[in-house]
Amino acid sequence: MVRKITGRLESMDGLAALVTPAVGGISYEVLVPAFLSERLSQEVGKTVELVTLQYLEGQGQGASFIPRLIGFRTAHERRFFELLITVKGMGNKKALRALAVEPGEFARAIAERDTKSLQSMPEIGKRMAETVIAELTGKVDAFVVYESGRGIETKPGAPAARSGASAEAIEMLVALGESRSDAERMVERATGKDPALGTSASIVAAALGSR
Repeated sequence: MVRKITGRLESMDGLAALVTPAVGGISYEVLVPAFLSERLSQEVGKTVELVTLQYLEGQGQGASFIPRLIGFRTAHERRFFELLITVKGMGNKKALRALAVEPGEFARAIAERDTKSLQSMPEIGKRMAETVIAELTGKVDAFVVYESGRGIETKPGAPAARSGASAEAIEMLVALGESRSDAERMVERATGKDPALGTSASIVAAALGSR
């Protein structure tokens, strides 16, 4: 299983990046989300590092399979993609085209049940937008916090983080891929440094910021 690739970005063709590692003499085609393809098009000729997801694409009604790589800048982006493709009717390639915005922005539209914003994404019509919201509401809050949490304000003199907020923050960090033991240590460290953290969102933001 290929989990990460580092090499020279030779070219971008739509959503397909051609990456050549420094050794081995082999170039890899890596499919990337729409929002990332635009950024990578400005980095052709440079060394890039992509966190990858490998899968087998069926050909000829399942008679044969072709190995594919999907690439992301961070494991966080990969985790959101893996969540998105659990939605009924949302395959890998459809999800890559649909992700025309950052995962945090996409997740916010889901959390706010904003069907209009979702319908503005490629591959997502009214029915798919409703399906995405129905299946992922309550599962994307941690991704929204990850993207915007550092901008969350806490009121001066706010009470020390309550046990409930800390517990919720731990669950959010676990949802973002942290082990439970690491999440607990991160929350304890964050609340220890700043007792004024009073919400789960501010605790998560502080915990991620101190890594």
